[in-house]
Amino acid sequence: MSGPSFPWFKMILVVSGFTSLGYLTMKATTPTPEQLYNEMSPDLRKKVDIIREARLAAEAASRQQAKAQLNDPDAQKPIWADRPS
Repeated sequence: MSGPSFPWFKMILVVSGFTSLGYLTMKATTPTPEQLYNEMSPDLRKKVDIIREARLAAEAASRQQAKAQLNDPDAQKPIWADRPS
């Protein structure tokens, strides 16, 4: 019943070698966000800057709203908890 056994150790080494090679290739060829931004055309950079500013403004507004709700004790109650008028 003893036949040729599968070379598990060699297979694990080969698979981990290919995985490591793929990871190193990805790290060497993928640009950083700064490199990508610097390679953009000026009009595309302007669009990216506008979108970035809008996102930051929206985040600041939501942070301000969350902070205001934390300071207001009535804002913590659900709407359905108010008595009908």
